[in-house]
Amino acid sequence: MRSGLALGETRAMFQHIARQMIASQDLLSAADRAIGDGDHGVGMARGFEAVLEALEDSSNAVKMLDLKELFQKVGMALVTSMGGASGIIFGTWFTGGGKALAGKTVFDGEAFYNFLESGLKAVQDRGKAKAGEKTMVDALIPACSAAAEFHNQDLPEVIQKAALAAAAGMENTKQMVATVGKAKTLGQRSLGFADPGAISTHLILEAMFEYVASLP
Repeated sequence: MRSGLALGETRAMFQHIARQMIASQDLLSAADRAIGDGDHGVGMARGFEAVLEALEDSSNAVKMLDLKELFQKVGMALVTSMGGASGIIFGTWFTGGGKALAGKTVFDGEAFYNFLESGLKAVQDRGKAKAGEKTMVDALIPACSAAAEFHNQDLPEVIQKAALAAAAGMENTKQMVATVGKAKTLGQRSLGFADPGAISTHLILEAMFEYVASLP
């Protein structure tokens, strides 16, 4: 079982995440139509197409000095291509999370936890979202808590625990009334539906685990 990924392998992990998120466009759009304007899937697909383009040149892996640079490249690709609140929030997750990875070239359990912790803080500082408001942080907070508990384990185990926690957090958003974002206009009618941002958060972590678990 892998204890960590080298810089080039981490880049390949993001390429896998991007392909999985692009493939999830219809699922995410359907989820967003239930409580929003239905464009979340299109935006996420567009953002991760930009991520693939940003990481396409294999020489980038050599040019990047550390994980911070890689994560911030991913985040900036999302911000500049998606537009709107989702682009800013998901881009901030990676750019903010990447700040904790300066000087690191191995993506291990501790680095993963540091990424989640720093990314969560950056997202909450930017969007002011709190737990229980039916947003992506309702998946990200439990994921971060799980990573804090298991960060000394091998990387696949840490990410799996975080992804499972994010899935539970995503499911819990079905029982929440949206109080921020476009869905807040629905009030009680937002009950019974998962937050699309929380779904995306879970899918990203799930794809991350899939890639890491597939390595010899």
